[in-house]
Amino acid sequence: MPENISITAGIASRYATAIFEISREEGDLDTLEADVKALRKALGDSEDLRTLINSPVYARDEMERAIAAVGERMKLGQTVRNAVSVMALKRRLFALPVALDRIDALISDHKGVARAEVISAERLTEQQMARLAEMLSKKAGKTVELEVSVDASLIGGLVAKLGSRMVDCSTRTILSNLKDAMQEAR
Repeated sequence: MPENISITAGIASRYATAIFEISREEGDLDTLEADVKALRKALGDSEDLRTLINSPVYARDEMERAIAAVGERMKLGQTVRNAVSVMALKRRLFALPVALDRIDALISDHKGVARAEVISAERLTEQQMARLAEMLSKKAGKTVELEVSVDASLIGGLVAKLGSRMVDCSTRTILSNLKDAMQEAR
């Protein structure tokens, strides 16, 4: 893992843990979950917000005022507002997207839910998704929620990621492995 990614992950993890623990102690995890979802959507939708959190040209107080205004306008909970303001003052907003992912994972773990990312070659039916979620739930020992996307380049099959485990049963990978085996046989 490159050093800057490791540093970002460490910073994000500390903020995420603090935010989660404060919200849990205050019995406000539902608000935290909604705030994480709203911030993630805002980061995806707003180029200006992405520029703000990643740009070194803004002074600390400018960043703090801007992010406080964003929090106010979005009606974020006080815990998240305070945390992102501190992140702005300490020039740590670049770690916000990773912190949001970590908070989401902490909330899911607290609820006894695991998230699995599934990429399939074609759209899965409701029945297929239910069966896949059931199989992954048995493996994880928790309820599994699926985040499903489609990637036609897989040709067929799917790739499932659950935590640090990944199962790749896509036709693209099978063909690639077959090609490698045939080249080694020469």
